[in-house]
Amino acid sequence: MEEDGENFVVDQPPPPEEELDRQDVGKLLYGCDHYRRRCKLRAPCCNEIFTCRHCHNEAKNALTNPKERHELVRHNVKQVVCAVCDTEQQVAEICSECGVKFGEYYCEICRFYDDNRTKGQFHCDDCGICRVGGRENFFHCKKCGSCYSVELRDNHLCVENSMKNHCPICYEFLFDSVKGTTIMKCGHTMHMECHTEMIHQNQYRCPICSKSVLNMSGTWQRLDMEG
Repeated sequence: MEEDGENFVVDQPPPPEEELDRQDVGKLLYGCDHYRRRCKLRAPCCNEIFTCRHCHNEAKNALTNPKERHELVRHNVKQVVCAVCDTEQQVAEICSECGVKFGEYYCEICRFYDDNRTKGQFHCDDCGICRVGGRENFFHCKKCGSCYSVELRDNHLCVENSMKNHCPICYEFLFDSVKGTTIMKCGHTMHMECHTEMIHQNQYRCPICSKSVLNMSGTWQRLDMEG
């Protein structure tokens, strides 16, 4: 028995082994191309069911009528459908009907489920969303408004809310993109793959501020010598 302030909390016995086994039924067997999970989401914006918000957004942004295109706000999801027993219910960690876990990782705030814990998922209170890669590997830069690799702590040029913009190459919103991002010397951000492609195309200036994204001193010296 553990004491919590003035209250006494009785230790709960562990659940029976068969209950633990039940929670693991279907683990990693359900989901989509984006996530392994054992539930689907009912999108409150269109009242349709999708495995995840990315599936929803891909389908709705592909509609021919621009007025019908929209994206799912993750925090607004209220109902989920169990992928194992097909029971619709309020957002929760475990199915109220068959007792399976909807995801080994569960975030009540983001309505986010994932059976694959190797991604190192964690919720950042400052970002307000879940990230991947391990909490110990990231820090939140309050000026830039996003999580960055710990290697960039005190080692990057801050640009206010730089991540809350669209990639200057592909125009996808960077803040909640599932793709990796990079910070250029000028402090502006873009997708890593877009940055690599830009360099392959011999473009060495930031598309936003036109400053060099690489150390070009060696190139300028060679040009001076050739001149």
